[in-house]
Amino acid sequence: MMHWVDKLNERANLMGRMLETIGAMDRMPMGQCLGQDLRAAASRCSKCLSTESCKAWLDEHKTGASAPMPECPNSELFRRWLDPVL
Repeated sequence: MMHWVDKLNERANLMGRMLETIGAMDRMPMGQCLGQDLRAAASRCSKCLSTESCKAWLDEHKTGASAPMPECPNSELFRRWLDPVL
């Protein structure tokens, strides 16, 4: 069984990879809302049951993607960061 620290590190890595893959890392809003959004996103990511699908999706999109994996529990948030008018 995976130790909780290892799980947190794995999920943080996956979330970072997702943000990089879709180009949202540089488009996140600044300020207090970002901290709240990131905490909520980390929580959703840590509870996600699609880790293997996420890894596979990220491996298939190494050159980038225009949107996050549809099953991602943070898909709506990440899409909002990509297009703030949503």
